[in-house]
Amino acid sequence: MSRRLMKTVLAAAGAAAVVAITPFTAQAASYSGGNYGAYAFEGQYPTVGGCTGTFSQKYVRYAEGMTLRYYYSGQCGSYARIENSRQGCVAVAQRADGGGWVSESVDPAINYAYTKIANNLNGRLSRAILSCDGHDLASTPWY
Repeated sequence: MSRRLMKTVLAAAGAAAVVAITPFTAQAASYSGGNYGAYAFEGQYPTVGGCTGTFSQKYVRYAEGMTLRYYYSGQCGSYARIENSRQGCVAVAQRADGGGWVSESVDPAINYAYTKIANNLNGRLSRAILSCDGHDLASTPWY
């Protein structure tokens, strides 16, 4: 094996070793279940055209120094937001009918998250939940 090839192989092996031990930061992702996505605006963030500026805050709850906020729009539905949150926590917007829900986790290096829209229009109800490490710490009434 030539000296140049040997240096290239060793350099590649060293780079692979560094990559293998470097922790990757996971980005938050939206998750959903039940019949989420069955209604208009679901799967969209509250900044979608036609919804921006139409939400008003209906409830605020606190748990362990964190804040859970529930927002509602008569045009678009509702969403949940958590603030001052630690890693391992999620904001959840849950619909009462059919168990539709959507959650959003806290990104690394920030302390808030907000969900996509849950359509609780036309008599459907929804609520917001702050859940950390699989335990619900706060929730709002159904609205």
